[in-house]
Amino acid sequence: MKVVISREYGKMQTLGSLVVFDGKEILLKVLTLELPDLGNQKSISCIPEGKYTVHRIYSPKFGNCFHLQDVPGRTAILIHRGNYTKDTRGCILIGMNHIDIDGDGLKDVSDSTTAMTKLLNTITENVFELHVI
Repeated sequence: MKVVISREYGKMQTLGSLVVFDGKEILLKVLTLELPDLGNQKSISCIPEGKYTVHRIYSPKFGNCFHLQDVPGRTAILIHRGNYTKDTRGCILIGMNHIDIDGDGLKDVSDSTTAMTKLLNTITENVFELHVI
């Protein structure tokens, strides 16, 4: 299994897709929303590109989610549900569509709970490697 996040950087946000592969077969594709790339500054920037070990965890705030390990200069970086950039301080939000839900001119991710459920059901391992490109 291979898990890859491909990004498109913007001034106000970073949009992308998270794809789970089994060999060449795509098992799942969901969309991502992150903060803009501001040089990995805590709480206001997306994390750097790279390979990360990820653990399945339970968060009291977000429920079942995924925790990225050893992110340079950062702690508590999760893949979790949420719709808007205001819902993250560096974590990766997932959803089914990129749309402007709240009319602020920025794309959000919709159906985040659905996407999180699909991701949790697709990635059954407790530990896996994530490639962020």
